[in-house]
Amino acid sequence: MKKEALDIIQKSLEGLTATWRMDALPDIEMEVPKNEAMGDIASTVAMRLSKLLKKAPRKIAEEIMAEINKKLSAPAEEEGPCVFDKIEIAGPGFINFTFTKEFFLQELETLLRDGHSLLRTDMGKGQKIQVEFVSANPTGPLHIGHGRGAAVGNALCNILKAAGYDVQREFYINDAGLQVKLLGRSVHARYQQMLGNEVPFPEDGYHGDYVESVARELEKHSGTAYLNRSFDECGGSITEQAYRMMLESIASDMKDFGVLFDRWQSEKELHGQGKVEQALDALQAKGLLYEKDGAVWFRSSQFEDDKDRVVKKQDGEYTYFASDICYHKDKLDRGFDAIVDIWGADHHGYIPRIRSVLEAFDLPKDRFRVILIQMVTLLRHGVPVQMSKRAGTFITLREVIDEVGPDITKFIFLTRKADSHLDFDIDVAREQSAENPVFYIQYAFARISSLFRQANERRVFNTEHRQLLEKTDLTYLKEDEEISLIKKLLHYPMVFEGAALTCEPHRITYYLQELAGLFHAYYYRHKIITDDTGLTLARLSLCRGVKIVLEEGLGILGVSAPERM
Repeated sequence: MKKEALDIIQKSLEGLTATWRMDALPDIEMEVPKNEAMGDIASTVAMRLSKLLKKAPRKIAEEIMAEINKKLSAPAEEEGPCVFDKIEIAGPGFINFTFTKEFFLQELETLLRDGHSLLRTDMGKGQKIQVEFVSANPTGPLHIGHGRGAAVGNALCNILKAAGYDVQREFYINDAGLQVKLLGRSVHARYQQMLGNEVPFPEDGYHGDYVESVARELEKHSGTAYLNRSFDECGGSITEQAYRMMLESIASDMKDFGVLFDRWQSEKELHGQGKVEQALDALQAKGLLYEKDGAVWFRSSQFEDDKDRVVKKQDGEYTYFASDICYHKDKLDRGFDAIVDIWGADHHGYIPRIRSVLEAFDLPKDRFRVILIQMVTLLRHGVPVQMSKRAGTFITLREVIDEVGPDITKFIFLTRKADSHLDFDIDVAREQSAENPVFYIQYAFARISSLFRQANERRVFNTEHRQLLEKTDLTYLKEDEEISLIKKLLHYPMVFEGAALTCEPHRITYYLQELAGLFHAYYYRHKIITDDTGLTLARLSLCRGVKIVLEEGLGILGVSAPERM
């Protein structure tokens, strides 16, 4: 739908550029009106041109409409069904398009013929884009906030890949700071205590059953080799083993969650390769570092930051910010055209610093995006769940996956915009009803699969998809609910494109819920397999169209599409 409306507006604007004395046309935005009485799709181009042309939007819309009417009245270059039922101006200058039933049936036929390829837009043209997400400290299990970040990052990568980008999924391992050493101290203390050496536990150490589990694994592999030895004597080895165990646990959780990474980038490795010094040398060469009070500062206030930042402390130690400068320069050195970072919402104040770094290294502003992941509250019987025995202070992702499964967990994490707070109700997640959004969508897919099995058993049609298509007369689809379903199917490419442009996977989640709702209502109101073979084939074809789009959307979100439930 969008293509046809865009084409006629584009051609009409081209005919007006000389009159308006314009060198270039603005981007033409299309939207689906909330009120169906306002048409199937609408353009706001007249409003966008108003300031430029210094005219009222409605007057501009009238000029565009006059040009559109000229184009439509001209003889067509080739025969085909009539596309537009009507085109009208509404309100301050909206141009509303209503399509013919013949057009909708033709587009459904195209969807059935071309399948998933029709639902994607090659926006990326092979551009390299890196998405860094989760990047949790390897000092404990992943919590549900990490899980939400993983779901968003994974879905976004799927969207961008489907949109023609060359995507790299990356996990940044914060293994060079004091937190990893503190994990080592915590495990060392638990190990000593387990073997009878009652050493004090670090005051700010990591609590929870997982520390004891790591200590037991250490004992299993090393026996009493570290017993009665101080942390100064054996801390390096214990810390390395504990860190590796936690990283393996994180990787296992991600794999079971259906999230895989192309690269696990170690912070310690960047330090070892001298890349922190190299990054700061590059800034020094640009005149962007200076010394003050015995420390080295980056002139981040020359860019988007509100003040300059220390990169090397008075004692000669690098700051965390210095590591981040190095890491983001390394991303640029690897040739990415664009960078997306997915962080916890508590890192909001960090955005101007990293923007300043990337601008200093000449990355255009529009090539860097940060997506913030807001908190998740886990509910049971409507009451927030506060504690986790395993983690000590938070609910782990593993606990939720084990209770409700990866599909439901992932989908619920995607039911709201990433920077909005999310309540995750375990009881709703376990329900097999319309209250559970992923069940509602997966059940629509499974229900359609069941219809096709029934049709095969009754020998309504040959199981070959193409033979079904060749035998089907779609003009049997006359009910309002059928046309509404077809329209909804044709909205998907616009939803997909919007999700890719804005980096917002939840748009697809919303869409799938609406599509499943329309399908279930249609299914309850109309018999699909009837005594009329022509009508049955047409309705089964419509159901196949719904199935194609459901499968595409669920796949993008990283959620399975079960044939049976």
